[in-house]
Amino acid sequence: MIARPFRAVLFDCDGVLADSEGLVNAIVAEELTALGWPLSAQESHATFLGQALPDMLPLIHARVGALPPQWPAAISARITAELARRLEPMPGAVQAVARLAARGMPLAVCSNSARAELAMKLAVLGLNPFFGARVFSFEDVARPKPAPDIYHAAAIACGIAAEDCLVVEDSATGVAAGLAAGCQVVALVPGLAAPHLPSLDMLA
Repeated sequence: MIARPFRAVLFDCDGVLADSEGLVNAIVAEELTALGWPLSAQESHATFLGQALPDMLPLIHARVGALPPQWPAAISARITAELARRLEPMPGAVQAVARLAARGMPLAVCSNSARAELAMKLAVLGLNPFFGARVFSFEDVARPKPAPDIYHAAAIACGIAAEDCLVVEDSATGVAAGLAAGCQVVALVPGLAAPHLPSLDMLA
């Protein structure tokens, strides 16, 4: 699982640090159903897991046609507002991050969320002090996941070679990005109950 000792940990956010995906998928499903693409929250999860909004839009255009010009900004604002009210951490996530930081481990967050949404999640969860400026959204790089850009940027920010960084992900898109960057990758598999679900405790 972890092939060699790692010197930095690069976290995805949604489904790894933030227990946000259920709420986000429900909002996306409701919005797309209103636009004429009937989706359940589960179908939204299966269709868009790990994707940044720019990568979602071609799929949505293909199903519903032209979107109202304000729709991307409006759904982002709705998601941000709901998460600000209701977001909870993934079990064990805050404790694992704190333990790693106490050991002096460089840490970063790499998310396909928008910059403002990502900043809000980290603030709500109280995680900002652990990451400082090493917070990267898809808006901070040329290409979102599954391209390796965001993990390359995070490794550089940590001052650690990519092959000595451990990426923690929960989606195929994110795993592909970490592997393409040359990092080691741990995949937290959603939908599996303990003891089969890998835990963040393994890192600390």
